[in-house]
Amino acid sequence: MSTIKDQVQQLAARFFDQTVAERRHLHQNPELSFEEYNTSAFVAEQLTALGIPFEVMAGTGIVGLIRGDKSSEQVIALRADMDALPIQEVEGRVYGSNKEGVMHACGHDVHTASLLGVARILHALRASFGGTIKLVFQPGEERLPGGASLLIKEGVLENPSPQGIIGQHVMPFIETGKVGFRAGKYMASCDELFMTVKGKGGHGAHPHQNIDPIAITAQIITALQQVVSRNADPRTPTVLSWGKIVGNGATNIIPDEVYLEGTFRTFDEAWRADAHQKMVKMATSIAEGMGAVCDFEVRKGYPYLINEEVITNASRAYAVEYLGKENVLDLDIWPAAEDFSYYSQEIDACFYRLGTGNKALGIESAVHTPTFDIDERALEISIGLMAYIALRQLGE
Repeated sequence: MSTIKDQVQQLAARFFDQTVAERRHLHQNPELSFEEYNTSAFVAEQLTALGIPFEVMAGTGIVGLIRGDKSSEQVIALRADMDALPIQEVEGRVYGSNKEGVMHACGHDVHTASLLGVARILHALRASFGGTIKLVFQPGEERLPGGASLLIKEGVLENPSPQGIIGQHVMPFIETGKVGFRAGKYMASCDELFMTVKGKGGHGAHPHQNIDPIAITAQIITALQQVVSRNADPRTPTVLSWGKIVGNGATNIIPDEVYLEGTFRTFDEAWRADAHQKMVKMATSIAEGMGAVCDFEVRKGYPYLINEEVITNASRAYAVEYLGKENVLDLDIWPAAEDFSYYSQEIDACFYRLGTGNKALGIESAVHTPTFDIDERALEISIGLMAYIALRQLGE
């Protein structure tokens, strides 16, 4: 008699081609955050065909339920995000994006197609398990306030309430066939910074007649790094980076103002709030002391993501059972951000990485780039492993 693992692997192989086709369909038809209308309709169509009940949440989100035939009150949630990015894909791919300037450059097409594959496996095995699987097809991961926060506000973690939630994300720097886990703090909080330093422009030959916002901005940028180097606990990773600086002067023209955009990331919510206050106070004080005015806005983004120890260590062990010890890696912290973190702040969560790279085939571009792609063989592992972890979490 075959084991649950054998059954899952057989079903993963059976549904592999369909998952590849659906991933390609989604890749060709990407939609930006909170505009996933066709993607949502496509997911709803697949769930309807399977006879899986669902409801629409947060505009374009789809939340389905698979109930096992055996008696159990256990509930586990599985999450996939659906939105694409405003990136122009490289030309020449047979399944390349059909939409100018929009691309699934972060693998959310993989996540959505995979969760549909997982749904097929679990639906086929419903006589073999007890409990409920909540399928969360989430909109708007790439854009504030984050679709996860909206779904939580609308009650996605209620009726029924899951004991835990599992998510996976493509990782091009891990070879296909392998996955990675990390228990504890894993991904950073992420805040957007917007700053305008207003001075008095004029001729570059007469700086004494001006209030130079460029020189003042340079002082502020340098001073703010002390928030990281001298105020942050060195045991708490903290990043402050400025990615955009605009001062529309010229070789001999000092502008009236300088505009900046940046990001602040860390792994501690109390320190995060304290740092916001310190940055604003420091920047405005420096500007004022030099005769300028500084407008500093902090747009609070996603919190840090924490993988709860018990559910993550258990999921890692199930991955070893499914793939073998040599194919399960331990990950370091990752200072990028993910709105899955909202779930992790509410219930026990595990967010792991699915290897999708293949250096031999040249598939190694990072996410959020026009050349990003995956080794599609990873889809068979994706659907099988997530289904297996879900079943094992339910006690099967």
